[in-house]
Amino acid sequence: MTERDMPESWLPGKAREPDNNMTRGYRRQESSETQTSGVATSSYIIESVKRSKENDSDQLSLDKESQEIVPVSKSSWTLPKWTKSWVLWTLLLALVPSGIAFMATAMLLKLPSAPNCPSIFWPLASASVRLNCAQLAASKQTVKDLLQAIALVKELPKNHPLREEIDRLIEDWSREILQLADQSFQAGRLDEAIATARQVPKEESAYRLVEAKISKWQSIWSSAESIYTEAEAQMRDEKWHQAFMLASRLLRVDNTYWSMTKYDQLNRLIVSAREDGEQLGKAKTLAENKTVDNLLKAIKVAESIRKDSYVYPKAQQALSEFGDKMLELAQAKLDGRNPDQAILIAQKIPPSTGHQKDIQDFIALSEAQRSAWLGTTAGLETAIAQAQQIEATRPKYEKAQELIASWQLEIQDVAHLEKARNLASLGSVKDFAAAITEAQLISEGNPRAEEAKKEIGGWVAQIQTIEDRPYLDRADQMAMLEDANSLQAAIAQASQVQRGRALYPEARRKIGNWTAKIQTIQDQPYLDQAKNLADSGDLPSAIATAQQIRSGRALSGQAQTVIDQWQGQIRAKQNWNKAREIAVTGTPEALAQAIRLANRVPDNSILRSDVSIAIDQWSQQLLDIARAQGESNIPRAIETARLIPRGTDAYSAAREQIRAWQEYLTPQPQEPPQEQSQQEPTQDSYTEQQRVIEGQQ
Repeated sequence: MTERDMPESWLPGKAREPDNNMTRGYRRQESSETQTSGVATSSYIIESVKRSKENDSDQLSLDKESQEIVPVSKSSWTLPKWTKSWVLWTLLLALVPSGIAFMATAMLLKLPSAPNCPSIFWPLASASVRLNCAQLAASKQTVKDLLQAIALVKELPKNHPLREEIDRLIEDWSREILQLADQSFQAGRLDEAIATARQVPKEESAYRLVEAKISKWQSIWSSAESIYTEAEAQMRDEKWHQAFMLASRLLRVDNTYWSMTKYDQLNRLIVSAREDGEQLGKAKTLAENKTVDNLLKAIKVAESIRKDSYVYPKAQQALSEFGDKMLELAQAKLDGRNPDQAILIAQKIPPSTGHQKDIQDFIALSEAQRSAWLGTTAGLETAIAQAQQIEATRPKYEKAQELIASWQLEIQDVAHLEKARNLASLGSVKDFAAAITEAQLISEGNPRAEEAKKEIGGWVAQIQTIEDRPYLDRADQMAMLEDANSLQAAIAQASQVQRGRALYPEARRKIGNWTAKIQTIQDQPYLDQAKNLADSGDLPSAIATAQQIRSGRALSGQAQTVIDQWQGQIRAKQNWNKAREIAVTGTPEALAQAIRLANRVPDNSILRSDVSIAIDQWSQQLLDIARAQGESNIPRAIETARLIPRGTDAYSAAREQIRAWQEYLTPQPQEPPQEQSQQEPTQDSYTEQQRVIEGQQ
């Protein structure tokens, strides 16, 4: 049976006219099988037999005609001489039997041709023909053909001799249908797999596996879909590591489609989404700077994220946020009364941010406020007309209405302010007072109320300046003599300027300068006397004299500075004297204490040079004492040498000596001596070593 002999589409219950080209031998075989099985011969078979007899009669007439022609040819033609050659006949006798044998073997080995199943009339077909055609159909290994094969043989009687073989084949074909269903499931076609599995005949044992198979497939499919959905959620949250971990779980799913195709697809999606997420992160980093250029760059980066990306919703949200930030920058410019720059920023916001209507409203309000800031009635009327263009459905509508109401009130205020400014321009106290009265007509809650207050404050200050300036001018003239009485009179004159008036800060500044001059005139003799006493060496008297200058007066800072210097000199001298008295004792402890006291003398003291010399001498004495102690008590000598302070001439030698003593007390391990070196080091050898060290110094 070959695939070329299998039918394209046929059904077991339909009959077709038999093919006239089928061999007579096959017809005879089919007729005999029909008789054996007890099936009656139909008119269709009778007509087929008649046609075969007519073909046989035609063939016999042709044979007779050929026999009649042969005698004629024999009478008119003689055999050539080469036909009488024995060599030729020998060859023929050898080749002809060989050829016949070869042809017979080939015919025996050749498989019989499959029956033409689509043209068989199935109600009259024998069991063997049905079985043969069913096997042909089943060999195609498709669900449709397997079902057709089952249907062909299923109709045969239960007591048929081939029933056992037929049942076995039906069971095999049912299992093959389940295998094909499983292949569909592995290929990712779950619905097709379920539909295929449920076509297995219910009476077959394989059908018992159907529902279990379907439940298993649905469970696997549901689990894989859950993993995939969760990975998509992680991608939307930009949790790439978790998404990759979830994708790896698909590899353990018992389904080729999910473990390979969908796994590869999900991996590509995660990589692509992560790249988009990095782009979005870059855009957000740029936007954090909150400059127009960086925000435009951030918007351009966010626009590059494709619609099919899992990050696309967040990119759209980020674009809206970037647009809001640009509008905030524009609003900041507008709040700073720079409407031109504000409008320019708003016009740069791309349409992808979704703020086109907001941008139009912002520009309309900015242009209206620019007109209103002209401060004229015409400008305010133009601003009202521009703000009225904003529709009632827009978010900026309420603000526009508030501005319109404010500008309508402001038109009245502008008239009062213009009149007040005209009056104040005349420059007299009376004119300033009239201007103040006119400006006060503007109510507290009106838009120009703050401006009116500012103008009124300026005009009041000008009135106060006109009234108080003569006091300060006279005080300056009095203070020109710079003696104590003149300065006191100037202070009295300037004090007539009351607190809260325009020239009060200037008056207080002048009074402070004149007061300092008076205090300097009064306290300078005390400071000069104290310095003279200090120069003579009487530091206690100098300190007492300088302390007569009280804190808070003009010279109190200078007095305190010199007092601190003189007290430092007294303490330095005391420490120096005490250090010399203690050093006389000559013990290591006394010398160390003397050095500590002497180091308290400041570096800028005149005693510092004597102190430094004494510290070097005392340090050398400590080193000599330590060396002497080293003759009998090395640990005690090390303690004494450590009292020598850093920075002295003897410090380096003391450190070398301490190192030598420590090496002597804890010698390094050496190889076993061979001769006299095993003896303990004597005191003479140590003394010799010490002399070498002293010689190096």
